[in-house]
Amino acid sequence: MTACALSVTVITYNEAARIAACLTSVAWADEIVVVDSGSQDDTVAIAKRFASKVIQRPWTGYADQKQFAVSQASHDWILSLDADERVTEALAIEIQALLASGPSYAGFYVARQNFFLGRPIRHAGWWPDYTLRLFDRRVGRFEARAVHEAVRLTGETERLRHPLLHDSYRTLAEFHARAWRYAELAAAQMRQEGRPFRYADLLARPIWTFFRMYLLRQGFREGLYGLLLCGLYVYYTFLKYARLWEMERDAKRIDS
Repeated sequence: MTACALSVTVITYNEAARIAACLTSVAWADEIVVVDSGSQDDTVAIAKRFASKVIQRPWTGYADQKQFAVSQASHDWILSLDADERVTEALAIEIQALLASGPSYAGFYVARQNFFLGRPIRHAGWWPDYTLRLFDRRVGRFEARAVHEAVRLTGETERLRHPLLHDSYRTLAEFHARAWRYAELAAAQMRQEGRPFRYADLLARPIWTFFRMYLLRQGFREGLYGLLLCGLYVYYTFLKYARLWEMERDAKRIDS
């Protein structure tokens, strides 16, 4: 088969502390495309040192922003990364060998090694956290969703052996800020899909979240880190459904 060139796409916003590590880890790629949504720190200046293209564009949502980055790439094979992710040397070698021989699959799932407060987490459902990141854009694109964006692909897929490092939440303050943003987006997505608020969701789902993450998925094996992580996800789950209730209440007030 014919060797395939690779474009790496990354979306950014105020990621000056992490973008260099991300882009350095893929310096071997044929092209790096960064789409920034108005960073107020040095993200753009740093990105220009590594990337083939740096495009500034107003924020339009996770899926749309990532799909736009894909559309700006010069090559059909895409490795889509977040600014807080890094490709390990072993994963880089695996991807390069795969593309050099010509992929026999339409896309590849990568296991993410997630870090919480600087510690790698291997329980609570955080490992191996497979996600489709390497794909042929001719048969795949990011599905239009407000949150938890993912590639929808036509064709067969396979898993890569080596992991992607994900520096997820460095501080509790960072989790809190992102939890509110994600809760807002998730609630809006549920409203868009026509899902009504139910009191049972507000009460039962946070409890189920803790039970699933801490006990069933053995978050307790992470010690205090596991307890903190599972507790924070309980908070996020409660906040998501509380926001759905608030949106529904506000909509009824407008209608009346």
